[in-house]
Amino acid sequence: MASSSSSFSTCTLNRGSFAIKAINFNKEFKCTVSNPLNRLHVHAKLSAGLTYSRLFTGEKSLKWEQMQRISKNGMQCRALEIKDLPAFTMGKKFQLDDIIDAQQFDSDTLGAIFEVAREMENVEKNSPGSQILKGYLMATLFYEPSTRTRLSFESAMKRLGGEVLTTENAREFSSAAKGETLEDSIRTVEAYSDIIVMRHFESGAARRAAATAGIPIINAGDGPGQHPTQALLDVYTIEREIGKLDGIRVALVGDLANGRTVRSLAYLLAKYRDVKIYFVSPDVVKMKDDIKDYLISRGVAWEESADLMEVASKCDVVYQTRIQRERFGERIDLYEEARGKFIVDKNVLKVMQRHAVVMHPLPRLDEITVDVDADPRAAYFRQAKNGLYIRMALLTLLLVSW
Repeated sequence: MASSSSSFSTCTLNRGSFAIKAINFNKEFKCTVSNPLNRLHVHAKLSAGLTYSRLFTGEKSLKWEQMQRISKNGMQCRALEIKDLPAFTMGKKFQLDDIIDAQQFDSDTLGAIFEVAREMENVEKNSPGSQILKGYLMATLFYEPSTRTRLSFESAMKRLGGEVLTTENAREFSSAAKGETLEDSIRTVEAYSDIIVMRHFESGAARRAAATAGIPIINAGDGPGQHPTQALLDVYTIEREIGKLDGIRVALVGDLANGRTVRSLAYLLAKYRDVKIYFVSPDVVKMKDDIKDYLISRGVAWEESADLMEVASKCDVVYQTRIQRERFGERIDLYEEARGKFIVDKNVLKVMQRHAVVMHPLPRLDEITVDVDADPRAAYFRQAKNGLYIRMALLTLLLVSW
């Protein structure tokens, strides 16, 4: 949006474009340009020469290219070139081609994504007819079962005015069952869509898809590898619930060997200062050494423990996960050995701090008892709702860069 002045009546920023009405050409005006990412105080001079208009912020300038000829009701311009502005303001941090793993984000990018997500909360509540992604088509290509992730992506797309093509079980009900390679499937689906959200049973599949596709790929989980959008919504939830990300103590509980959510979350938590992570899990599903080595390389303190009560009393976040039977194959004996060892119940709540929260990526089985749900520290359903806002933000940033 831009403030009004005597030189013009209205000025609106829409998908990076100025729509300006009632212009007095060759006269300067002052305005404030803002969107969910930034706010610039500028003064500008619009040219009637139909070539370009120039926008100034002190010594730093933006050039604007005219998109259409002047009409009775006004004209539109869009950014053609930006010089010497901070990367956050310019949007350089948001020129992500794909969302593949948690390592690709830095703390500045995370903060900016979260700012857009907060704006998306307002969009969802106050602009049910939003058309931000009108004309865009998202394909969801899921080779593994999903409820929350698939539906939240589809809801995010539709709430922003976009359309969806979906396959719920591509492993069984697509040409993959006939032996088609992942690469061929991606090349085909990208011909029908503008962005692909993919869940796959093989670790590294999302990276293969991104290397093949000419449109953005979002990793919605690749086997025991990573689940970056879940980690983004997890960190966003922690910030919203606890009020900070630096200096927090987080317990990761349950299946840490096979849980892609905890792996991605550990990577993201390492971006913040003075974080300590506690790993609480049965012996057969302990956190793998690659995550531990990464945390050590980033100077992040971590500790393994078999005492959930003691750890819960120290932490700001208890992040519980289910033991994933589907990852054990025929070793049901190992699954039975692991399940039921660490359960969050009212006894755990009693030792937790008043400000602390219980989180879970869902679905849950019996690792959080249902009587925990009524406690205000049970944040997992609010966490699931936050997934909508994070995915609305990511779709917007990848498709239109806001």
